[in-house]
Amino acid sequence: MSRALCWIRRDLRLDDHTALAEATRHAKSVAVVFVYDTQILARLVDRDDRRVTFIHRSLDDLDGRLKAQGSRLLTRMGEPAEVIPRLSRELSVDTVFANHDDDPYALQRDQSVGQTLSRDGRELKTFKDCVVFERDEVMNPSGNPYSVFTPYSKAWKARLTPADVAPRTPDLTRLCPESDLPAARGNLPLSEIGFVSNDLWLEPGANGAQDRLSSFLAKIDRYKTDRDFPALESTSGLSVHLRHGTVSVRQCFREALAREGNGASKWLDELIWREFYHMILAKFPHVVEEPFRGEYKSLEWPGTQAAYEAWEEGRTGFPLVDAAMRCLKATGWMHNRLRMVTAMFLTKDLLVDYRRGESLFARWLLDFELASNNGGWQWSASTGVDAQPYFRIFNPILQSRKFDPEAAFIKQWCPELAGFEPELAHWPHDAGPIEQLAAGCRLGEDYPHPIVDHSIQRQLAINLLSRKS
Repeated sequence: MSRALCWIRRDLRLDDHTALAEATRHAKSVAVVFVYDTQILARLVDRDDRRVTFIHRSLDDLDGRLKAQGSRLLTRMGEPAEVIPRLSRELSVDTVFANHDDDPYALQRDQSVGQTLSRDGRELKTFKDCVVFERDEVMNPSGNPYSVFTPYSKAWKARLTPADVAPRTPDLTRLCPESDLPAARGNLPLSEIGFVSNDLWLEPGANGAQDRLSSFLAKIDRYKTDRDFPALESTSGLSVHLRHGTVSVRQCFREALAREGNGASKWLDELIWREFYHMILAKFPHVVEEPFRGEYKSLEWPGTQAAYEAWEEGRTGFPLVDAAMRCLKATGWMHNRLRMVTAMFLTKDLLVDYRRGESLFARWLLDFELASNNGGWQWSASTGVDAQPYFRIFNPILQSRKFDPEAAFIKQWCPELAGFEPELAHWPHDAGPIEQLAAGCRLGEDYPHPIVDHSIQRQLAINLLSRKS
């Protein structure tokens, strides 16, 4: 094979890259392309979507890396089923190499691209890359998918060998020279794609991923004890890089496995949770539209539009919930503990359909990944795999006191509460007129009264979810 095309999608790096390694193993010259998929872009609500900014800047970084190797990145915009076959003809390539993507749209897209290439006498070859084990690689003894995490995790660990996480190293000397590439090369301007730049809370690209990984590994020993406290910089923050493939998941697993201690062990479990949800999406694609648990398929959630809007806007009167939602909208990031708190508040306190919250997170999260987002929301709503039992419902005030004891996170994102002592910042509605005056916060004016009574809503949620429809 003289020339091949490596089509990158959610794998925006050159190192430890399965498709690129396979392409450079089989072909003497490999061109790298990214397609700004108009089918995906058209569904994005915000023209300043942070994910587009992250991808665009990561592609700038990737183009610089290719340029250092004497090549360049090709970027195109359009529908991949038209763009990839056209570029393949232009470059006279026999085979297009890419990594798997099990999102439902991506599966349909790749099937369409493969069929079009086949009609031209060309081929699309795809490879496992964004997880260590995928699809039906970790099944129970009966050959069926696991629906509970703990036995899945045990089976995952029992199957693992060093080869599973070994680097997939491309031969970068086989990258197509820049002089042999079409004139249109390099990254497209963001304005040409129809978007504007937005602020990011982390550095994009492979450099950003490696810096964040190094920073996290320096404090990994404290991960298990500190990970639930949103005011601390205690989590890896690598979910964004894993989602866009600016870091290899195999590298993350290698680092976790190479270390002893509770912190590394806990991070390993969190990485396996991601694999678990990817497996669930692949084996049970109905979860995209419906509850995993069939008994909840026809459940009617009675929550109101007004309640949903108060939750979305961070004005429920529950400080930790409001702070988390304001942080999400302002940054595109939410701490994992707060994802559970806010999701359970929407579904169990406000009785709003989990799919509404799932959709909002899909719009705002910089690290949005369909499998993990859906899995997390269904866990919180008690409709999914290995779900939180419907009768165990987070009390957002107790969660606040436990995981934000000094109310530091609350005061950062709800500055109107900054004048209160921590105990009142957790629940300012206990403050009398003098305390409100001293804090400079008038309840009902500067900060809203609570829109529900948690104890009442908790019982309503139990009644609702115990009636398995």
